[in-house]
Amino acid sequence: MTIQLKELVESLGGQLIGDADTQVSGIAPLSDASASQITFLSNPKFRPQVSQTQAAAIILSAADDAVVGADFHGVRIVAANPYAYFARAAQFFAAKNAIPVIPGIHPAASVDPAARIAATAYIGANAVIGAGASIGENVRIGAGCVIGRDVSIAAESCLYPNVTIYDACQIGQRAIIHSGVVIGADGFGFANDGGTWVKIPQTGRVLIGDDVEIGANTTIDRGALADTVIEEGVKLDNQIQIAHNCHIGAHTAIAACAGIAGSARIGKYCSIGGAAMIHGHITIVDHVHVSAGTLALRSISEPGQYTGFYPIAKHGDWEKSAALVRNLNTMREKIRSLEKSVKQLSQPLTQKDNE
Repeated sequence: MTIQLKELVESLGGQLIGDADTQVSGIAPLSDASASQITFLSNPKFRPQVSQTQAAAIILSAADDAVVGADFHGVRIVAANPYAYFARAAQFFAAKNAIPVIPGIHPAASVDPAARIAATAYIGANAVIGAGASIGENVRIGAGCVIGRDVSIAAESCLYPNVTIYDACQIGQRAIIHSGVVIGADGFGFANDGGTWVKIPQTGRVLIGDDVEIGANTTIDRGALADTVIEEGVKLDNQIQIAHNCHIGAHTAIAACAGIAGSARIGKYCSIGGAAMIHGHITIVDHVHVSAGTLALRSISEPGQYTGFYPIAKHGDWEKSAALVRNLNTMREKIRSLEKSVKQLSQPLTQKDNE
């Protein structure tokens, strides 16, 4: 399916420079775009590719247009944030090409008679919907999903195949939940009694706000007593673990393989890099950016970027550095001893000089 560029600009805004009737069929990177596609420039280091791209049109900032706009042969769309414009343009094309989903319940689905399913919802094959579940309008539930009792899923959400949502959890509007996600499994709660572990019942829920996306195989545990909360606009990558009673603030983004320990509170508009580890029972304020691989052991009370990993090096160099780090305490004690000796030696000299 092709569109005229003026359709895109009428929908998304931006300043169009060139032939508004130009037809495009999709969007692609600078290096890969064909003569029937639109591309984008969001990083100045790719400016040299502008003169070489085959794209019919390009999305770029006013600053980039002033530098390389004249080098481009096609139509230009000048936008304040080219990367965000690209994202919305990609959504525009995806919506145009989407295959319509016919509402209804697949014959192979198992839906409890006490569940409330909107007439416009779609329930896929082998999905299991428990008693008291409430599925809103235009919700899509893929094959093999398991939805527990008293679960609430609001309008326009999409659950891909094999998602599991345990009892009493709540999902907001326009959620996107990818395959393999488990929401509401028991948190890791045990009390030690003389060397044996006594399970603490996990009786809280998971509450997920509007416009949340959860990547494949991510797990979000239910609270022990209070609820685990994911606020609106949060974006979670694949294979993230969020433990019981965590609270993730609105519009925070967390990359793959991060681990958030129990009762951690992360503020709004934060970003957590891949494989970062957040310790339990700490608080991170709004607008904090934790670098990939960082271990956050203490609360963070000021916005900014935080990094806590040792730079990569050749293995032999790393071993030498590790040996130095391991002996820092011994070196510190030696330095203190030397300082004490120097101080003791300097005192008589000073007294003699004064005489």
